[in-house]
Amino acid sequence: MIDFPFSAIAWQLLLALRWTVLLSLLAFVGGGTLGLLLLILRISERPWARRCIQFYVQIFQGTPLLMQLFLVYFGLPMLGLEMPALLAAGICLTLYSSAFLCEIWRGCVESIPRGQWEASSSLALNRGEQLRHIILPQAARTAMAPTAGFLVQVIKGTALASVIGFVEITKAGQMMANVTHQPFLIYGCVALLYFALCYPISLWSRHLENSMRRPATHR
Repeated sequence: MIDFPFSAIAWQLLLALRWTVLLSLLAFVGGGTLGLLLLILRISERPWARRCIQFYVQIFQGTPLLMQLFLVYFGLPMLGLEMPALLAAGICLTLYSSAFLCEIWRGCVESIPRGQWEASSSLALNRGEQLRHIILPQAARTAMAPTAGFLVQVIKGTALASVIGFVEITKAGQMMANVTHQPFLIYGCVALLYFALCYPISLWSRHLENSMRRPATHR
């Protein structure tokens, strides 16, 4: 067994943590942007657009993220499309996140009373203006808590990028455990780092849920 000082182990894991944070941000920002575009199509008045987005969502919700990573990273090179592990993981997590965020936000939009649509229609607003000025601002307040909660799932999902060789904290932990033969210590530190990232977001999500309920209980 190779004896590494704990400070060296912690430093290497903290360096790898940067890539976990970067990949999480890429997935969440990219998935949120794409998810918003998908949402607009999902709730549009065009039946073909709604069916296409519904099919897209079912594909990414109904297949394992690990399999999507394998298809992009190992499958696309067979078609002549080579890509680095970061790009492959970013693409997969973005598509995966967009499908889930689209459905989360669709539920929030559909929770807005139908009278809001009718009232905005009586103001001679077209559908785009209705969404921009009336519906989406109200839905955004409802969507904050579940969106923050989903960010935790995105952060934990980045661990799967280790299977295609991307060195984030899970992969770094695996490599260091193989060298030091101290898996309990290494993976314990990895788990604590994930906890340090996810727990504050979980608390924030819970706070948002409670703040949304509070006005209703005081009426």
